[in-house]
Amino acid sequence: MIKIKDKTFTISIPQETIQKEVSRVAAEINHDLAGKNPLFLSVLNGAFMFTSDLMKQITIPCEISFVKLASYQGVSSSGVIKEVIGINEDISNRTIVIVEDIVDTGFTMQRLLETLGTRQPKEIKIASLLVKPDKLEVDIKVDYVALNIPNDFIVGYGLDYDGYGRNYPDIYTIVASR
Repeated sequence: MIKIKDKTFTISIPQETIQKEVSRVAAEINHDLAGKNPLFLSVLNGAFMFTSDLMKQITIPCEISFVKLASYQGVSSSGVIKEVIGINEDISNRTIVIVEDIVDTGFTMQRLLETLGTRQPKEIKIASLLVKPDKLEVDIKVDYVALNIPNDFIVGYGLDYDGYGRNYPDIYTIVASR
């Protein structure tokens, strides 16, 4: 159990399970995108750990860049997606792999896909550490999913509660608050 601010969390996904699934996703990407020279776009801040571990296992020629956008405040989505910051590369006619920490409602990913689509990429793939299928509200295809999870609030492995908890190697689920 860990405590962050006013909330208590218990381990729900140990780092061994996370690493096994990251390796599986990397192998799928290496297979599917061989010869395509993809550009990986890591969505900060949450995807930094997933991106780091994933990229260590990507064996095909590729590039990586980082983008930032936000839709979370506290324990729930604010519903407002801010501007995408940090895409300086020419992505026209490129295979893009968005690397995301979590897809829940899908609205943030939908907005990112729309924004990137205006720059004429050849194709856009999505790799997400976590997906909450029961919370998905838009029709988007997540091509590479490490883990499907229930609609619980989680922290760890890059995910935070008000900026805290990103540093834990395991993923924790909220159990109590006061």
